[in-house]
Amino acid sequence: MGGSGTAKTPTAETSRKDPQRRTPFWSFAFSSTPQGVFATPRPEARSKARLKNAIEILAMAEEFCGTHDLSLQPTWRASDSEGKLGMQAGVLLWRHSFFRAIRQTVVFSSPVNQIAYSFNPFGTETAALSFEESSKPNQEEESKSLSWRIEKLPRGEPVGLAFQSWMGEGCPIHRGHIFHAINRLRKLKFNKRALEVMEWVVRERPYRPKELDYSYLLEFTTKLHGISQGEKLFSHVPLEFQNELLYNNLVIACLDKGVIRLSLAYMKKMRELGHPISYLVFNRLIILHSSPHRRKIIPRILTQMKADKVARHVSTYNILMKIEANEHNIEGLVKVFGEMKQQQVEPNEVSYCLLATAHAVAKLYTVAEAYVEAVEKSITGNNWSTLDVLIILYGYLGKPTDLERTWGIVQELPHVRSKSYMLAIEAFGRIGQLNRAEELWLEIKSKKELKSTEQFNSMISVYSKHGFIDKASGLFREMEMNGCKANAITYRNLALGCLKAGLLEEALKTLELGKALTISTRIRKSIPWLETTLSIVEIFSENGDVENAEKLFEELKTANYTRYTFVYNTLIKAYVKAKVYDPNLLRRMILGGARPDAETYSLMKLAEQFQT
Repeated sequence: MGGSGTAKTPTAETSRKDPQRRTPFWSFAFSSTPQGVFATPRPEARSKARLKNAIEILAMAEEFCGTHDLSLQPTWRASDSEGKLGMQAGVLLWRHSFFRAIRQTVVFSSPVNQIAYSFNPFGTETAALSFEESSKPNQEEESKSLSWRIEKLPRGEPVGLAFQSWMGEGCPIHRGHIFHAINRLRKLKFNKRALEVMEWVVRERPYRPKELDYSYLLEFTTKLHGISQGEKLFSHVPLEFQNELLYNNLVIACLDKGVIRLSLAYMKKMRELGHPISYLVFNRLIILHSSPHRRKIIPRILTQMKADKVARHVSTYNILMKIEANEHNIEGLVKVFGEMKQQQVEPNEVSYCLLATAHAVAKLYTVAEAYVEAVEKSITGNNWSTLDVLIILYGYLGKPTDLERTWGIVQELPHVRSKSYMLAIEAFGRIGQLNRAEELWLEIKSKKELKSTEQFNSMISVYSKHGFIDKASGLFREMEMNGCKANAITYRNLALGCLKAGLLEEALKTLELGKALTISTRIRKSIPWLETTLSIVEIFSENGDVENAEKLFEELKTANYTRYTFVYNTLIKAYVKAKVYDPNLLRRMILGGARPDAETYSLMKLAEQFQT
């Protein structure tokens, strides 16, 4: 058994390293007061008490298991037939959920923006590609669910009330009910409530807890109380359940906290005990090493993955493709996809969404369209995240019919998110259908509460891209009246609107207002931010304003957006319009990772006539 191995157990203590206005009125409304979210730490005494309680529960359960076979005698059941049916449902759900059980929500930190296992292909203002079912049961169905009762418990109320209410109606509690509730609570990030559920299960024993139950208990204990307490809990789990599932979950819990050295130590122990390591562990390691200065470690991780005889999952390839897409490396992205096909790993809708979005951003629309067709063929169910990405893509491709069709599917979902409205507004604005974008804006105002800056930014961006600065200014005024503060994205969009309206001086002032605000690296690397910045550079280039074009070009260079030829061509146009010759432009372009094309050489030929 897992607990009988002779390998020395690594500990957190030894290895952990937790880690048409001439003077825009918004110029006078600027406030630099920073805002933040502060979490109140849990008192240490309370944390230790809860851990002690969990360990005591496990100790009693281990002792009780010796004389009672609770798997054959469910404590809570209305009848024998219901008990058998519940056990069958639990077995089926366990088979379906075995490997998903050790998955905890994977969140990409910059530069790999979110995968939940969710990708965010367009950055901060667009769709989060999490690929979870959006189907939401109606109120009547929900009220019949044990999970719904747990979710709706008022804050501070013990979870036992939901179970008492359920059993009071003569309903049995089966493993399937608990697994469904835990998955729902994890999705909602109700980690404390999920831990309370598992503590209740182990204490009250509506069925005999098995490895998946202890795995859940370990997961949420570690999330709430830290690695060292998770390790203590692990040592009190019955030896028969200290197996590969629990070890994998412990390693992922350590990686969730960014404690790589301790995770590697546990992986070493798993090899000594003969426990197979899950591909999910390697996925998380790749994610943690996805930043530019740590990417050189990824080949070593993949080599170790092969040495451990762990096959690369489709999600592994998707992560690798996302890393290349974030660096705007189309060649690297296509190479990973080729390796995926060579290994006969079947791409899924996430794979095709990544390929389509990357090529759309690179303005390779013919290739993007081919991958969009693949997305349509591979889509499974009414996945809100896939539909959101399709809305964005049809906006890029200029396909109003397909855009309307996809939006119609979204509207048929039981719940239409505010984010979906924002994406549709921006997509219709991109293809020039401002009236349709305004219709959706009025619809979202009537159906949703406008309480976020991002909601206003979506419509402000549409007006700004078309030069309707008066309408954008009106929304800015309305936004502040609603108590929403303008952010850097707001001012960047308004600066573009000023330039489109011919208000150069006001645009420069507005740009400075935005630069005075704190901007995260994630926002600076997001596609909406980069595309808005490039649009501003294009106007500076048309005016022959080399100085301002170069200033913003540096932002694009930092985000590797200058790998695209059309970005460098925009800068060269600024020099041509200004009648200035710079012999180093072509060299800068090649060293920056972009390939000169026919337009590049034509522009450089024009610039040569301005040599002095």
